[in-house]
Amino acid sequence: MQMLDAQECERARITRDSRYDGCFFTGVRTTGIYCRPVCPVRPARAVNVSFFPSAAAAEAAGFRPCLRCRPEAAPFSPAWKGSRTTVERALRLIDGGALDGSGVEVLSHRLGIGTRHLSRLFQKHLGASPIEVAKTARVQRAKRLLDETDLSMAQIAMRAGFGSLRRFNAVFAEVYARSPTELRKRASARSLGRLGPPTRETDRPRSRSMP
Repeated sequence: MQMLDAQECERARITRDSRYDGCFFTGVRTTGIYCRPVCPVRPARAVNVSFFPSAAAAEAAGFRPCLRCRPEAAPFSPAWKGSRTTVERALRLIDGGALDGSGVEVLSHRLGIGTRHLSRLFQKHLGASPIEVAKTARVQRAKRLLDETDLSMAQIAMRAGFGSLRRFNAVFAEVYARSPTELRKRASARSLGRLGPPTRETDRPRSRSMP
């Protein structure tokens, strides 16, 4: 962790301290998923968790997003304010689609710094590369559209910044181990009360061997 130490993260995780929401994410090795510190699921044993400074870092380590606490809905971390203005500006540009159709070189040029320096800043503050962060941003953008709109899959893929519907489906299968259609059906069923009380088992992504 770059901004929080492990003991502080552990205290926040166990108490579900909302002040830390968006500041870090917890990967649970026994389930292969990662959560926000405010996740309502019973906390896993400390020996089975790892902490990450960003959702992209957790995904790069092989974890999948929790379907209960929805990491894509986490607030922007206030710990990134102040001297981290370059990273903050880069994140705004990425969230606006700066890497959807161009490379890191174009982004670093817009920021007025070198590509290597930008990558070092991302590793320091986010634990992931700009490309990994951009991938997570696209998936999170699409997940919000799936949950909150009635747009077609093709429209969601386009608005979220995916180059094609095939790529959109492939990335969702990789990140969630479910297709976008399955996730939308699940959200619709829950909103209509057709799903029982969610449990860790129902929210656990399909098994995947961890590195």
